[in-house]
Amino acid sequence: MFHRRSTVKGSLSFSNPAVRAWLFQILAVIAVISIAVYLIHNTINNLNNSGITSGFSFLDRSAGFGIVQHLIDYEQGDTYGRVFVVGLLNTLLVSALCIVFASILGFFLGLARLSDNWLLRKLSTIYIETFRNIPPLLQIFFWYFAVLRNLPGPRQAVNALDLMFLSNRGLYIPAPQMGEGFFAFCTTVVIAIVVTIGLFRFNRMHQTKTGQLRRTWPTVLALIILLPVISQWMFGAALHWDIPTLRGFNFRGGMVLIPELAALTLALSVYTSAFIAEIIRAGIQAVPYGQHEAARSLGLPNPVTLRQVIIPQALRVIIPPLTSQYLNIVKNSSLAAAIGYPDMVSLFAGTVLNQTGQAIETIAITMSVYLIISLSISLLMNIYNRRIALIER
Repeated sequence: MFHRRSTVKGSLSFSNPAVRAWLFQILAVIAVISIAVYLIHNTINNLNNSGITSGFSFLDRSAGFGIVQHLIDYEQGDTYGRVFVVGLLNTLLVSALCIVFASILGFFLGLARLSDNWLLRKLSTIYIETFRNIPPLLQIFFWYFAVLRNLPGPRQAVNALDLMFLSNRGLYIPAPQMGEGFFAFCTTVVIAIVVTIGLFRFNRMHQTKTGQLRRTWPTVLALIILLPVISQWMFGAALHWDIPTLRGFNFRGGMVLIPELAALTLALSVYTSAFIAEIIRAGIQAVPYGQHEAARSLGLPNPVTLRQVIIPQALRVIIPPLTSQYLNIVKNSSLAAAIGYPDMVSLFAGTVLNQTGQAIETIAITMSVYLIISLSISLLMNIYNRRIALIER
C-alpha cells in the first residue's frame, strides 16, 4: 500500500517529464491568452480615444472615388462594399492570367532545358537564371516604366487593321456584346462539346475491346463548325463587336487592357515561369530513363512518348511544388499597389483604409481574402494530386 502511494506521488512530481510538459503547455496557453486580452483591451481603448467606431458598417457608406478598371458596373457613388468586390475581382483576374501564362511558358522552357539542341538549351538556361534572380518588384517597374509607359500616345498609337490600337494608355481591342442568338449559340456549343466527349470515350472503349482506333476527327470537326453556323443562321448573330475609335485625346468604345495590368501580368508570368521551368525539368528527369527506352523500343515518336508516357508520370513529382508557385503568384499580385493597379491591396487596404480609418477591419478582410484564395488553390491542387497519385496495394 505504501509503495502504491509513493508511485502516485512520484508520478506527479516536477521531475516527471510528462508533468513538466503539461505544466509548460498550460503556462504557454495562459501567456498567449493574457497577451491577446491585453492587445484587445488596448486596441479598444485606442479606438475609443481616437473616436473611431469599430465594425463593418462602413462598407455601406459611399466611396466617392473612381476606379480605372472594374469588371462589374461601378460608379463613384457606389459603396465601399462594392469597391471591395471590384478589388477582389481584379486580384482574381491578374492571378488567373499569371497562372495560365506562367504555366504555359514554364512548361516549354522546362522542355527546352532538356532539349538536344545546344542553342535552345543555353538560351532557356540564361532566361531561367536571369529572371528568377531578379526581384519581381523590379521586373514590374521595368515592364511598366521602361517599356509600356514609353509607348506612343493615343494619336500616334500602333494601329492593327483599324481594330486594335496600342498606346501608353493601354491596348484597345474590340469588345464582344451579346446578340439575339447568343444563348442558342452557347447551347449548340455545349451540345457539340458533350457529343465530342462521348465520341472520344466510345472510341476509347472500342479500341480497348478490338485494338482498332476509329477516325473521329471528321465528325468532331463537322459538329464544332456546323452546329454553331446553323444556330447563327436560324437565330441571328451571337455576338456584335464594339470597335474602339479615336475621339479627341483618347479612344472610345471597345475594351482596354490597361498598362498596369499588362505590366503586372508580364512581370509575374516571366518571373514565375522561370521557377516552373525548373520544376518541369526536375519532374521529367525524375522519371526513370528506362521508361524512355521502353517507349522508344515500341517505336513511339518523341512527342507521343512525352505526352503519353513521361508527362503523366512526371506530374506526380511536379504538382506539389507547382502548387507553391501558384500560391506565390496570388501573394505576389499584391505588389500591384506599387504601380497603381486597382487590386485588393491598392483599393481596399489602401484607399478605403485611408478614407475610413478602419485599419483593423480592412486589413483583417484583406488578409482573410488572401488566405481563402490560397487555401482554395491548395485544396484544388491537392485533390488533383490525389487523383493522379499511384495507388499501391
